[in-house]
Amino acid sequence: MTTHQRNADIRDLAATLGSRLLTDPDRIRDFIDDRSIAEPEGMPVGVVLAGSAEHVSAALRWANQTKTPVSVRGSGSGLSGGALGYPGGLVVSLEAMSSILAIDAENRLADVEPGVVTSDLDAAARQHGLFFAPDPASSHLSSVGGNIATDAGGLRCIAHGTTAAAVAALEVVMADGSVIHTGARTIKNATGLNMTPLFVGSEGTLGVITRATVRLKPVPEGVPRTFYASFDDLESAGRAVTAIVSTDPRPEVLELIDAICARLIERFEPRGLPQPEAALLLGQTVGPTAQRDADILAATCERLGATRTHVQEGDDLLEARRLANGALMAGKYAVHCDVGVPVAQLVEMMRGIEKIAREAGRGVSILAHAGDGNLHPAVESDETPEDRAKAEEVVDRITELAIGMGGVISGEHGIGSLKHRELPLQFDEPTLRAQRALKAALDPNGILTPGRGI
Repeated sequence: MTTHQRNADIRDLAATLGSRLLTDPDRIRDFIDDRSIAEPEGMPVGVVLAGSAEHVSAALRWANQTKTPVSVRGSGSGLSGGALGYPGGLVVSLEAMSSILAIDAENRLADVEPGVVTSDLDAAARQHGLFFAPDPASSHLSSVGGNIATDAGGLRCIAHGTTAAAVAALEVVMADGSVIHTGARTIKNATGLNMTPLFVGSEGTLGVITRATVRLKPVPEGVPRTFYASFDDLESAGRAVTAIVSTDPRPEVLELIDAICARLIERFEPRGLPQPEAALLLGQTVGPTAQRDADILAATCERLGATRTHVQEGDDLLEARRLANGALMAGKYAVHCDVGVPVAQLVEMMRGIEKIAREAGRGVSILAHAGDGNLHPAVESDETPEDRAKAEEVVDRITELAIGMGGVISGEHGIGSLKHRELPLQFDEPTLRAQRALKAALDPNGILTPGRGI
């Protein structure tokens, strides 16, 4: 169907959704991109400001009948180009579905709509002595539905795992507009096929999440302790990470910021972040033994080469860490990577990234959720297409290096459109074919986020 025909047929959808359907190009522009460097290829015919599962269902029924490509957008904080509008397509925005429907403190569960901001859910849970463990660096922006769709990770992964570990049940609108329910509120569930993990991390390619039941955890006793350790070389910092994660005590957070990123953060928004020669490890411990544990971990870092360590109360250092992505973008380190390797390969991986940067003659900053082996190298680039292409070649080399170490293309940001070309690096053809057959079974007309994710 041509865009002209869709423009004519969209009147049918307008009759159903009324003011919740935007067709004015000036208003549509606010909903066609994300926080990545990817740019939309054209204008959608409309944006659905969904307020309920019924609105999403009506939108997908229309899209399925007209074979219109659909992009799904939460808060637009994604970094992989997964929410970009399609030319002549339909954007389903879930931002207005932002209600925390219930907090079931006795069962440590929360029922939420997909547009709820991650930090808002965490704050609401803490009023009941609980917290929401998934903690992306963009938690003040990212939506819970977006976190689930990409299986987002974040700062607390070393202790609590990715978002998948917190998802108990889902309501999902399928490509034909039908609504299904997966999972349960129970701790154990051996009934039928376990479909919940199928939609977690599926990036909107299999269905649209319109409600989630998520697990909460008790807030640890006492005041958290944050420590930093400054290193004069990346390898020593990497060895300290490996030592920390292979023994007790384990921190709740363990982040690595290289000297380039630390400098850019202070330039972007001064927070008193220590400036290392090569790398800074930031960690946080919680619970009744937080001070003792932080002291032990700082001493471990000193034993393995840290030139300076410090332990303090509170979250100030971690709040500075959350500024990293914005600081890197502002400093023209805009071409990002999101690879994961086994933690024992972290030193080798960082050594390899330094070698690639030298050979390419291009600046590469290393930011990492070090405790779980998830690295976010950022490559220096100007805004010209030619220079971006050269920076992308550096990203491809870094990705190939990670795959060669038993790693993955994406640890937490998802594949989206930016990394789609890299899928054959990780999956052989039979594996890709199996994944695409599953999508074809659930979305036979291929309307849901086509050409992205899988």
